Amino acid sequence: MAELDFERRLERLFAEPPAFADERAFAARIERKLDRGWNMRRWTIGAAGLAGGVVGASQLIMSNFVQRLEGASSGSTRLLEAGMQQLAPRAELLSALPSGGTVVWIAGGMAVLAVGFLITRVLEEF
Repeated sequence: MAELDFERRLERLFAEPPAFADERAFAARIERKLDRGWNMRRWTIGAAGLAGGVVGASQLIMSNFVQRLEGASSGSTRLLEAGMQQLAPRAELLSALPSGGTVVWIAGGMAVLAVGFLITRVLEEF
């Protein structure tokens, strides 16, 4: 029986950690360090993204990308025009729907609403 009492007493001792006098100050100090680390990470990732974007843009400019794209697109322009001519009869199907262009307006409104939610979410984060 002595073992059972001893184990219960031991279990009670280690069930809850003892409270320290400076636990609130310790928690506040750790939270400040975590917040500072998060801000530093955010700035570092942003700077790395900016540097990568500048390097990528300079590589596109220096590689004559625009002239190559114009040369490649001359043949595909004809193909695109032929495809658009085939899509013209299909576009008339939208007006044949019972609701007509209302579907397009509702989809556009929902897209604007989604962008609004995205902007508010981004503003909450910063």
